[in-house]
Amino acid sequence: MTAHVTIIGAGLGGLTLARVLHVHGIPSTVYEAEPSPTARAQGGMLDIHDHNGQPALQAAGLIEEFRGLVLEGREATRALASDGTVLLDEPDDGTGGRPEVQRGELRRMLLDSLPAGTVRWGRKVTGVRALGGGRHEVAFADGGTVVTSVLVGADGAWSRVRPLLSGAVPEYTGMSFVETYLFDADTRHPACAKAVGGGTMFALRPGKGIQAHRESGGTLHTYVALRRPRDWFAGIDFTDPAAAAARVAREFDGWAPALTALITDGDTAPVLRPLHALPDGHRWDRVPGVTLLGDAAHLMIPSGEGANLAMYDGADLGKAIAAHPGDVEAAFTEYERALFPRSAAEAADAAHLHELMFGEGAPHSLIDMLAGTEGRTVA
Repeated sequence: MTAHVTIIGAGLGGLTLARVLHVHGIPSTVYEAEPSPTARAQGGMLDIHDHNGQPALQAAGLIEEFRGLVLEGREATRALASDGTVLLDEPDDGTGGRPEVQRGELRRMLLDSLPAGTVRWGRKVTGVRALGGGRHEVAFADGGTVVTSVLVGADGAWSRVRPLLSGAVPEYTGMSFVETYLFDADTRHPACAKAVGGGTMFALRPGKGIQAHRESGGTLHTYVALRRPRDWFAGIDFTDPAAAAARVAREFDGWAPALTALITDGDTAPVLRPLHALPDGHRWDRVPGVTLLGDAAHLMIPSGEGANLAMYDGADLGKAIAAHPGDVEAAFTEYERALFPRSAAEAADAAHLHELMFGEGAPHSLIDMLAGTEGRTVA
């Protein structure tokens, strides 16, 4: 019989693992720093891919529930020149393999699929230490501790569990996103709504870009990309939202007003999102009793794969644990043997996509790729 599994982090990967374990009759507890499921906005749209995210949900027994969350038409893709000229316009014809859902709704679906009490909210991990024999003690900010012989770090980029396995730390990639929202855009921001269209829009130049997604209820969710050092962003006062938005928008002087308004007319304060990544090919030697999944294992530059990979990791690990009852080391070894090459390949693909989007050939390098890849969207 497999021992109780301790999971740190109630993101999509950790919850998928808990759900797949539950399907196989294996108990787990998920410890999450956030005080409640609604304590923080859960981000925007996710395209859930037919080769990783969807198989994970299939393994979790939730594929039909997932289909009920899909927002129709959101796989449409548009590319605009900086002056607003349409360079590419691919409608959503319903045949794509990357249906779009709201991250928060997907997380809620996973939470609702778990037995009551599986997730322990408000349990912020402050440290983890090895006790020997594959056992570990997890310490929490409230002074409590838990000892476990099966520990999984699903706790994201700044994982507290990772140091048990690896000395690697995420490094700044040289690029940051600035996140903004427009609400009720069809009525209140019609020019922006028209520019974005029904799904994803991107307007790119070397080293910079404006990317926006149409979410539910006429919401436009924008990520402004700039390749600048951290010190450059440190010179912007993000506690003054209007001034910060205006400073970021100055980097796009001369661009179409319908594009720059996605920055300057935001209905929320702009949020800085520096992009970090773990070293290429990040891996670790087998350490008894502990492993990682998702960003804790393979944080990479955004490519639309992060959530999908985390869920796939969670499902794959859950199936491995179920396939090796009572032998966690065999399960972890099997899981990591597939995880490392998969992660390395995805990180290489992400770096290539990033170059297509923001390298010297942008935007046409990306458009050429999209034109030859039916149904491909960029998020």
